Amino acid sequence: MKTSVIHVPTGGRESVYDITAQCAEFAATAGGDGLLHVFVPHATAGVALIELGAGSDADLLAALADLLPADDRWRHAHGSTGHGRSHVLPALIPPYATVPVVGGRMTLGTWQSVAVVDLNVDNPDRQVRLSFLSGG
Repeated sequence: MKTSVIHVPTGGRESVYDITAQCAEFAATAGGDGLLHVFVPHATAGVALIELGAGSDADLLAALADLLPADDRWRHAHGSTGHGRSHVLPALIPPYATVPVVGGRMTLGTWQSVAVVDLNVDNPDRQVRLSFLSGG
């Protein structure tokens, strides 16, 4: 298995950060057919396969704000107001995604992108582990 860690600057604000290009580059260097596993080793972030750039990223953040309000209702209450919601996020948007790779290319749908979803304004830098499991 080939693996690498990329750094993602989410910037201390709620974000949907596109990592498709980094994933594609890693898949290309791994070569061949297999599975690309994308994992964010943080308790307060997730990985989504979603259309970006057409408003879906803003819609996702708006939906998460409705589902997980940034207020003082959360029992996990350290950090900024509403920080506890960030610890619930991975139950809704898991901290991983797996994408089939054929001939060194991810087989994403036409409008799919790979993104890190981060509501945690207290942690502006994320790591993402990319792993390639060869099919043969």
